[in-house]
Amino acid sequence: MAKKGKYLPAEERRAVIVETVLALAAEGNPSEITTAAIADRMGLTQGALFRHFPSKDAIWEAVMMWVSERLLERTDKASLSASNPLEGLEAVFSSHISFIAEYPGVPGIFFGELQRSEESPARKQARTLMEKYGGRILRMLDAGKKAGLIDEKVESRVAAGLFIGIIQGLVLQSHLSGTAASVSRNAAGVFALFRRGIAAGERS
Repeated sequence: MAKKGKYLPAEERRAVIVETVLALAAEGNPSEITTAAIADRMGLTQGALFRHFPSKDAIWEAVMMWVSERLLERTDKASLSASNPLEGLEAVFSSHISFIAEYPGVPGIFFGELQRSEESPARKQARTLMEKYGGRILRMLDAGKKAGLIDEKVESRVAAGLFIGIIQGLVLQSHLSGTAASVSRNAAGVFALFRRGIAAGERS
């Protein structure tokens, strides 16, 4: 965590602003977060906030860049630790779920940006993250087929979309139940069903 305080180097101050947005998003509707709320939580004036970011859109872009970098870094590390592509998919899934559990405000920010009708730097970042993440899952599925671990009849693009959709569904369920912990609690069982559906020789 970046240090908090009134006198920080510019880079650390920007990091604290991003962390503050993530914390506020975990407490309520991200679309309702104002620059005044961010500044108030940090004990700053809005003028001080805008010395580090020229606009609210710039803050949200920085938040989405942070999310993209951390999520891809974490899931890439998880996939590399696995012994084969099928185990890699499970490692990525578990890593992604852990990331959401650690930063529960991230899904709201992410989906909020994708739902915006107008283009914005943050929305571009969100779309780019989806493309990069989906591409990684697609390559792992294809590698699993080549290794004989995933059924050749499985359509990789459909399975990749389902993989992402499962995570989104778990997030939605957690919001409906009002219990963030349910994301992690139900993850293993849901992935087991997904694995059974794609793995060679595992479907009945």
